[in-house]
Amino acid sequence: MKFHFIVSACVSLLFCYTPINAQFAPPVGHEGNTAMYKDSSAFVAWANKCHVTRGFQDISNQSLGYTNVGDSSLAIGQAGTNGVVSLGDGGVAILEFSSPILDGNGPDFAVFENGFDDLFLELAFVEVSSDGIHFFRFPAISNTDTTTQTDGFGLTDASKLHNLAGKYRAEYGTPFDLADIANDALLNKQSITHVKVIDVVGSIQNQYCSRDANNHKINDPWPTGWGNGGFDLDAVGVIHQQAVGINELELRNISIYPNPATDMLYVNLPSTNYSVEVINLMGEVVLKSENKSNTTFIEINNLKSGVYFLTISSEGQQKQMKFVKL
Repeated sequence: MKFHFIVSACVSLLFCYTPINAQFAPPVGHEGNTAMYKDSSAFVAWANKCHVTRGFQDISNQSLGYTNVGDSSLAIGQAGTNGVVSLGDGGVAILEFSSPILDGNGPDFAVFENGFDDLFLELAFVEVSSDGIHFFRFPAISNTDTTTQTDGFGLTDASKLHNLAGKYRAEYGTPFDLADIANDALLNKQSITHVKVIDVVGSIQNQYCSRDANNHKINDPWPTGWGNGGFDLDAVGVIHQQAVGINELELRNISIYPNPATDMLYVNLPSTNYSVEVINLMGEVVLKSENKSNTTFIEINNLKSGVYFLTISSEGQQKQMKFVKL
């Protein structure tokens, strides 16, 4: 929920962060923070599939209906490129990847939200699965005071949060280390295929509240009874990923430009053995090209304005990139 930006931003100026009695990593810009910028070379891949189940704008007033800002396609690809999808109270997003995530040295992936400053924080639980069926939650901790409800424009100290997505502002991902999850026979940490992001209902009322790993209530801005309420998922970036073959490595190096585009889209390819398709949000192929050089030119002037997917294929391998037609 990023409503009444100016009001909250002004209040933020009165609530200057001071790293006193910090329990966990502090906000961006302070020594010891663990935030990962979207352009970090540590990221080797981004989610390429997403399914969203919306939550209510206000779970205590369900007559308002569900959130409606964004769609699942906006959580695919790099953070900070094309908007977010708002999950609403208790809403869920399940993301998939071109190759499984693995447990390496340090954080293995990061989740991005679109908070506009370091104090207005909307939070989410994160779970992982190696089969798409059994999910295991990172042990989230919130030591935020729960005697008074954080209102819809309220502020939160990031240093009191751990293993909760949304800890950092827009374009700075919250990192997650698979080593933090207890070992289980049903979870292969060297082959994580799904990441689930679940909006925290920040109410301190017993009938609605979300609780952390210590069974403490999690207090974050609530209610946020608008179409863009709850956690606003931007992206999930991968840091450690299973090794891939030569063809897929080539696919990773493909780039498109400009994005957004108006009349022509250019695709830089590592070789000539590729086919390219443009697919709309309905899953329909609207353009197709068999490239004859390392650069493919796609005329898109006849396409309607909107979001499209560019699917590049070679010898059974595929890469999908998202672009905007103006």
